[in-house]
Amino acid sequence: QVRLVESGGGVVPTGGSLRLSCVASGRTFSNYALAWFRQAPGQGREFIATIGGDNGTMAYSNSLQGRFTISRDNAKNSVYLQMNSLQPEDTAIYTCAAGQWSSISSAYKYWGQGTQVTVSS
Repeated sequence: QVRLVESGGGVVPTGGSLRLSCVASGRTFSNYALAWFRQAPGQGREFIATIGGDNGTMAYSNSLQGRFTISRDNAKNSVYLQMNSLQPEDTAIYTCAAGQWSSISSAYKYWGQGTQVTVSS
């Protein structure tokens, strides 16, 4: 079992930045790929980025690459999401997940509770 806890969400003005963190506990952290997804009100879950557990291979949503950066620190059992140039349409609940390297949510077995990000216009 892997427990994931996100932090770092909040309210930020348009054009601002936030850094989300996700700390994992439980099974060997480095065995899992880690990803960030988000879900805006009334919309489905959207893939943001993933990073591999062994070689750190990354993949991003085409629409978000360039503004969002994923990273991980296996020594701290943590994964991060740096978000820059935030826009009101980035308002959503952001959730981290652990599982197999993929852009598909069903590949991830473990999920956090999410953290709210609100971008004010």
